Amino acid sequence: MSIMLDFTLLALFIPTFLVVSATPGMCMTLALTLGMSIGLRRTFWMMWGELIGVAIVSVLAVIGVAKIMLEYPNLFLVLKYFGGAYLIYIGMQMWRSKGRMAIQTDSDAYASISAKELITQGFIAAIANPKGWAFTISLLPPFINPEYPMVPQLSVLIAIILMSELMFMTLYASGGRTLRQLLSNTANVKTMNRVSGTLMIGVGLWLALG
Repeated sequence: MSIMLDFTLLALFIPTFLVVSATPGMCMTLALTLGMSIGLRRTFWMMWGELIGVAIVSVLAVIGVAKIMLEYPNLFLVLKYFGGAYLIYIGMQMWRSKGRMAIQTDSDAYASISAKELITQGFIAAIANPKGWAFTISLLPPFINPEYPMVPQLSVLIAIILMSELMFMTLYASGGRTLRQLLSNTANVKTMNRVSGTLMIGVGLWLALG
């Protein structure tokens, strides 16, 4: 059985992307914010959407379709601005302790938040971020060895990316959940809503203006 992977490049890619994933960014901030407002369990819905988006971006970055997107940046604008405005709106609602994502004292208050809505948030955050595209385009191709079949290499690299993203988003969301519990125990729910709302507005501005 022939070797389908360049293990030297793979050994370099793993620590490189672990560092990249650990660095605070739009998706990690979103995970932290949702971890504070809706808890870790429901934040996983956002994570699945983000992972789908990251996988799509990674595949397109390697096969070259993303170059077309970069030549026509207007394709990003509608989704980018819509996604940013939507997150800003949610953040403003949270800041005012209103809306379905604001922290409530009722433990059943989060049941109405749609999983589809959370998945969409994560997906938009992943695919509508030009910086994410630019970074992926610059990072992934150098770790593809043209002497080996592309499909096995790309499959392994994407699997590493998704596992790394999921691991660090879970850590960020867990940190948000801990912060929520600490402040909720001291009855500072309004403060937590304002912190979460401010972060959400920041993510929306990051997406729209980045």
